[in-house]
Amino acid sequence: MLQRKETDPLEEKVSKWQAKAQCLPERQKTAFVTTSGVPIERLYTPADVADMDYLRDLNFPGEHPFTRGVHYTGHRGKLWTMRMFAGFGCAEETNTRYKYLLEHGETGLSVAFDYPTLNGYDSDAREALGEFGKCGVGISSLADMELLFDGIPIDDITTSMTINGPAAVIWAMYLANALKRGIPLEKLGGTIQNDILKEYIAQNSFIFPPKPSMKLIVDTFEFGMKKVPRWNTVSISGYHIREAGATAVQELAFTLADGLAYVQAGVERGLKIDDFGPRLSFFFNAHNDFFEEIAKYRAGRRIWAREMKKRYNAGERAQWLRFHTQTAGCSLTAQQPEINIVRTTIQALAAVLGSTQSLHTNSMDEALALPSEKAVRIALRTQQIIATESGTTNTIDPLGGSYFVEALTNQTEKAVYEYFAKIDSCGGVIPAIEAGFFHREIGDSAYRYQQEIDSHKRTIVGVNDYIIDDPITIPILHMDKDGEKRQLQRLSRIKRERDNELLSSRLEALRQAAIKGKENLMPYLIEAVSAYGTLGEICNVLRKVYGEYRLPALV
Repeated sequence: MLQRKETDPLEEKVSKWQAKAQCLPERQKTAFVTTSGVPIERLYTPADVADMDYLRDLNFPGEHPFTRGVHYTGHRGKLWTMRMFAGFGCAEETNTRYKYLLEHGETGLSVAFDYPTLNGYDSDAREALGEFGKCGVGISSLADMELLFDGIPIDDITTSMTINGPAAVIWAMYLANALKRGIPLEKLGGTIQNDILKEYIAQNSFIFPPKPSMKLIVDTFEFGMKKVPRWNTVSISGYHIREAGATAVQELAFTLADGLAYVQAGVERGLKIDDFGPRLSFFFNAHNDFFEEIAKYRAGRRIWAREMKKRYNAGERAQWLRFHTQTAGCSLTAQQPEINIVRTTIQALAAVLGSTQSLHTNSMDEALALPSEKAVRIALRTQQIIATESGTTNTIDPLGGSYFVEALTNQTEKAVYEYFAKIDSCGGVIPAIEAGFFHREIGDSAYRYQQEIDSHKRTIVGVNDYIIDDPITIPILHMDKDGEKRQLQRLSRIKRERDNELLSSRLEALRQAAIKGKENLMPYLIEAVSAYGTLGEICNVLRKVYGEYRLPALV
């Protein structure tokens, strides 16, 4: 940014200014730090970015290393996709919510699945008892998928599905539904999260051990690049890592490390980086610390581009770090839920200024229940106001060149590489998982953050300061009490009326292919779900071949 000879006199002036400022009182006695505990200086000047080279470290939007964005025109050329995460109860209820959101200006769908579905169980399984539809929609068969997207033009909009352990099976249902409707697979656009490494690290919705899980993921890479070219076959997710208690640096470092592990697995399969690399996508959290979050996104783009080029000689398109952002669910409070609107707005603005490609804004009531229609409409309107009224989309990367933002971006990048070195010293991502490295790091960070709240070193409005005892008056969502009954009746009918002989032959073909381990399983999965094999039945076939994973005990 500046040559050293130009900054020497400046550094002398900065020292004199600091000496004067040091004598003046500041508004708090505790240290000024980010949410992640990074110290923040009183003032940032050109001296703090003196070693930066504009073309090497920033460059123009759309040009390597993409610090300022992967697209030449940013949000001035195209707004982010407004994709509200939604799902609850049975498929019919969620279908109604999707149509409501589309009518109010949503531009992409995002599916939340219930916990039985996330873990590969049918709604009638013993393991699903009491959990149907509680944190997302229950999907057990192709019949449910047909109802979920009934009347929705899936060839005109993109769909994101937050599913990991059984991601290949759920994706097969989505593809089979499209084929049944006469929609060519090449017209489908969207994303499956499909990030099993993050599940081992943070969210724990896994089924199979790492090796077969990675094989299934690479199967989706290969099938997608050949048959569904507009689909992102993985969304490498830092969101849940952050929700588990990680810092911004940990979120970024662990997510990028996972991403590089997926790339390596694809390359080892024999896939060409420029064939599957462009369809890799990412999913990040937007937490409370406005500038730290912006720096995180900018550092992430730069690190990913450089590593993809250096390690794999990837072409420009495969160097892009494209990402969806969701505001921080863990930051929402049950106390004074209306003020969550303010938190969400600040977080969403950080995502926009960080050049996200897609955004979900949490609703004010999510610390209490699944979002009501009113709450989710306000959350969507928050994005629309930012897009149309705030002026933040009028120029590309408006905070680029800020001494503070650039210094914080550099600091974040340096800290990420320090974590890369620690992960490498464990032998890579999977050995680090098995050694408990990630769990310990996240656990320590979560404990520190909670201690800061408990000791009043960190203020959470409405929780440890500015407290009121007024009753909660916002509307709360109530699910259809008969939804689970309808789901179980439908599942029973499907199992009775389908061609069970045909299904048995297809499940056996899947089992044999899984045992041999060399073929891509996606065609077998599509065949099985098209015969109305259920999620649980298909996952049980794979459970018997692959086994089930259990987290190692930490000592």
